[in-house]
Amino acid sequence: MSHTTTKPLHITIFGASRGIGRHALELALQAGHHVTALLRDPNAVAETPRLRVLRGDATNIADVREAVSGADAVVCAVGAPALSRSRVRSEATALIVQAMREQGIERLLCVSVLGAGEQRAALPFLLRRVIFPTYLRRPVAEHERQERLLRDSELDWTAVRPPTLTDGPRTGQYAHGFGVDFAGLTLKVSRADVADFLVAQLDDTRYSRRAVAISYARP
Repeated sequence: MSHTTTKPLHITIFGASRGIGRHALELALQAGHHVTALLRDPNAVAETPRLRVLRGDATNIADVREAVSGADAVVCAVGAPALSRSRVRSEATALIVQAMREQGIERLLCVSVLGAGEQRAALPFLLRRVIFPTYLRRPVAEHERQERLLRDSELDWTAVRPPTLTDGPRTGQYAHGFGVDFAGLTLKVSRADVADFLVAQLDDTRYSRRAVAISYARP
């Protein structure tokens, strides 16, 4: 996808130290945007031109308010291990929504998961009846709490729902917006391509106030 925009944006990214958030940070900078990253360990990312690194915690409202100040758009890519009891996704999202509403910031992009909400019933049998109710039970519940917060927020939000994540390269070649029709899809996508899609949606309104799935198509 092309990331050319009419003007550079000021972007705040939560969860930028690794994974999708780290790729999104790098792609946003490459696209000419200005980025603020809130990190528990500010040494995890080297400061470069157009990048502001803040030490803080996404579950601390004062830190969140400082991080989103002046932002045109916000990306939430915070996460936790699959078996963790952490509610960092929903707790951080609640504070991000609060801070954005206080400051009049509208655009919010969150990383969710394919199969959340209305997509659950359409998942292949193994995912629907075995993996989701066991190994992925807690993270899926967290993503669904997160999406409810978005729907109730009145912000200009988009939840991006990737399937199984890989460490493959950024290709820019992926399907998106396919609802509950998973035919012809691999149900895999690289973290770099999820970040590619997130950055493309920063100033794109086609998926405003919607959850949108992303996956590679089968060859």
